[in-house]
Amino acid sequence: MLNKNIKILMLVTFFCVEIIQAQNSYPIILVHGFMGWGRDEMGSYRYWGGKFDLEQYLRDQEYTVFTASVGPVSSNWDRAVELYYQIKGGQVDYGRDHSELFDLIQKPKEKSFPGLYPQWDEAHPVHLVGHSMGGQTIRMLDYLLRTSIKDSSGVVEQSQLLGDIHTGWIKSITSLSTPHNGTTLSDIVTTGIPFLQDFIAVGAVSGNSFYNFDLQQWGFRKMDGESWGDYFRRMKDHPAWGTKNMVAWDASVEGARQMNTFCTANPIIYYFSYVTSNTILDSSSYRHIPEKSMTFIIRANARLMGMKKAFYADGSSTDSTWYENDGIVNKVSMYGPTSGANGPDPITIYRKDELLIPGQWYVMGEYRSDHRKFVGHSLKQSEMDSLKIIYSDHMALLWTLPE
Repeated sequence: MLNKNIKILMLVTFFCVEIIQAQNSYPIILVHGFMGWGRDEMGSYRYWGGKFDLEQYLRDQEYTVFTASVGPVSSNWDRAVELYYQIKGGQVDYGRDHSELFDLIQKPKEKSFPGLYPQWDEAHPVHLVGHSMGGQTIRMLDYLLRTSIKDSSGVVEQSQLLGDIHTGWIKSITSLSTPHNGTTLSDIVTTGIPFLQDFIAVGAVSGNSFYNFDLQQWGFRKMDGESWGDYFRRMKDHPAWGTKNMVAWDASVEGARQMNTFCTANPIIYYFSYVTSNTILDSSSYRHIPEKSMTFIIRANARLMGMKKAFYADGSSTDSTWYENDGIVNKVSMYGPTSGANGPDPITIYRKDELLIPGQWYVMGEYRSDHRKFVGHSLKQSEMDSLKIIYSDHMALLWTLPE
């Protein structure tokens, strides 16, 4: 996954960061992407680490780390609301206006949480780390925290999250392989459930373990005795896929553009992004094709993304700079949000000898890795050892941020 020079660089960086005195010890919350799952699902197979428990490894390094579990196919709005109550604790409330618009159960009784970190507030902020769609979700959470949401009649929402303004609750946001500007895969796969390959992968490792789509707000739940196949088929035909309140819309280039218009960089939050790619340019066709190291199950995605364009609502489209990808997300989309109507967020390359400034994105590196491997799936032991260094290095950096 990582070439020798990058391994050496990350080792040196890791030890340099380690000698810097920690300035904070705020909890680090890991937020999964599309088709992700929590620690109590999928047996011992982890979203963060696969066969290796990455969360426990970081805890053994004495970092305070929690793994969130939000709707694997839900919209960023729904996922962000769930994330808030998972961290803080309490009864999920999607908001009256939002629930009426999409015909949701506003407060599904199954979604009430004790809280991973109940003391969370301005005096006790957190670091949020999101993989894939998780990076979009944590940006949406920041928007909901700093905005007093009003319904269509102008009345402020009466909920713990949506009605009040919560300033300073997030110290940093880190995105890993995130489709900040959408992914052309969402536009390519237009029937059934987007990213069908990931469903196959989940089914392959889940076996008899329980996997939950967490769509109680839609009145959708796994029936007693229902097989994985029947559960999947019912999900495939669910009417929610025809709305803009699901992953397919939020991960599209137009859906991401609309989100980027109001989810802009917060001037008091530190931002970091990690970029992955696992395709190469075919000089004869000028298309991008998967490298041999790419996980087999997402190679078909990579080939399609390496030659197809996606279209915005105004008729414009992506161009060939979008062809390079990691099998799920286009590389150009991972650096930070750039497609919103208000222009791009500030984005720069991270340099360890420079003073970090909140309100702008720092690109932490470009890695020859596919989408799944960067969170620990299908890795050789040597590759996992390199990935552990990257995560440990970044956790150390987060704790050097000023209180």
